Amino acid sequence: MISIHVSPPLIFLVILNIFSMLIYGIDKMKSMNRKWRIPEMNLLLLAFLAPFGAYAGMLLFRHKTRKPKFLLVPIFLIIQLILMINYHLI
Repeated sequence: MISIHVSPPLIFLVILNIFSMLIYGIDKMKSMNRKWRIPEMNLLLLAFLAPFGAYAGMLLFRHKTRKPKFLLVPIFLIIQLILMINYHLI
């Protein structure tokens, strides 16, 4: 039997990134229904903490892809990937 050890920080990051993707989807639904929106600063903060989910949400829901400040999301993604590799989380 193969034993796979997954570190708790990696599990936390996966959950946070799933949450991030869902929040981008919720904001997209709210924008389509002309309801109260999630502030862009909150979306960017979430993207800083969980860029994989934010970027996936941007692409999946076609949300915030034309806003120049959201070009930071792929940069956050690269930074987090480098940190994950550097700290042996993946």
